[in-house]
Amino acid sequence: MTTLAPPSFVTRPLPNYLIQRYRGWKAVDYSENQVWYRRLATEGQRPRCMVISCCDSRVHVTQLFGAEPGEFFMHRNIANLVPPYAPDTDHHGTSAAVEYAVNMLKVTNLIVMGHSMCGGVEGCRTMCSGHAPELERPESFVGRWLDILRPGFDRIKGIEDPQAQQTALEKQSVLVSLENLYTFPFVRDAVENGSLGLHGMWVDISSGELQMLDGATLGFTTV
Repeated sequence: MTTLAPPSFVTRPLPNYLIQRYRGWKAVDYSENQVWYRRLATEGQRPRCMVISCCDSRVHVTQLFGAEPGEFFMHRNIANLVPPYAPDTDHHGTSAAVEYAVNMLKVTNLIVMGHSMCGGVEGCRTMCSGHAPELERPESFVGRWLDILRPGFDRIKGIEDPQAQQTALEKQSVLVSLENLYTFPFVRDAVENGSLGLHGMWVDISSGELQMLDGATLGFTTV
C-alpha cells in the first residue's frame, strides 16, 4: 500500500458560524428543493448566461438578478477583467472559463459586470499614476493582472476629479474586457453568427442602480 507523504500545509476547522449556516441551508432550502438539486446533479448544467464579475464580496450577481442554481455560469476575478487572447500563456483561468462557457456550455449571453467603489480599479488608478511601486514589481500578481486595465486608464487619465475618474475607470474595466473578449476567435465567431450576445453592466453598490452599456454610444444608461 502506498503511503502518502505528510501534507506541507495545515488546515483549521471551519468557523462555527459557517457550519450553522450550512445546516440551516440544508434543512430549509435544500429540503424544499431537493428534487431540483438532484436534477441538476444528474442532468448537468445548462446555463443560458455567463457572468464575469469582480471578486468583491459586496457584489452578489445571482441575488441581483434573482438567479436560481444552474442558471448562471459565474467567473469572478479582481476588477472583472478579461485578458486579451493569448494561447501561449501557461495558466489562464479567465480564458479557460470563457472557452468552456462558449464552446462547451454554449451560453447565449455573456455579461461583464463592473461595480462602484472597486478596490481593484482603485489599485490600477494608483499604480498607473505612479503611487503604488509595490504593484509595479514583477512579482506582484495583482499588479500584473491590473496591467490589463492600463489602456482604460490612458483613456480617462485626463479626468481631474478623483471620484469621477474612479467611476470612469470602473466602466472602462467593462469596456476593456469586452474589447478583449472580441479578440478570442471563438467568441467573435459566436457573436457574428448570432449565437452569443455580449453585454456590459455596472452596478452602484450604495444605491442599487444598475447601468447597461449602449454599444452604439459606448455610454452607460440606467436600466
